[in-house]
Amino acid sequence: MKKGFTLLELIIVIVILGILATLGYTQYTKIVERSRGAEAVANFSKMRKNAINYYLENNTFVGIASADLGIGSDVPSGCASSNYFNYGFQGAGATQVTIYAVRCTASGKTPNWTGNRYVIEHFVNSNSADTIGCWDYVLSQWVGWCVP
Repeated sequence: MKKGFTLLELIIVIVILGILATLGYTQYTKIVERSRGAEAVANFSKMRKNAINYYLENNTFVGIASADLGIGSDVPSGCASSNYFNYGFQGAGATQVTIYAVRCTASGKTPNWTGNRYVIEHFVNSNSADTIGCWDYVLSQWVGWCVP
């Protein structure tokens, strides 16, 4: 009797390895996206500090500009090979400003979704706790996995 593996045994092992590789890859991509979200959170910290300084000097967020938040100097102003987000702000009111990060998908960045997959928004309040939310444009809902 010859010793060795039958063709059926080899096929079963290859199928099992394929399933395990698929499961491992999906978990890997989630971990990578979380680490890229950490980039946005770190830059939000700089932008938040600059926004609060602007509020303390002017007693309002009205009139705040990108330069006041450090966009272009402390924080990247656009998508580049060294960063994964494009930063900006909107909705500057008397006591709140919304700063955001839009995920860059061009220039060989993966995953390269068509359009912007998600936007991380950081609501900076002058008198209460800040909040961070992530809007997934594909799922059309707020998600929590993109913020570490």
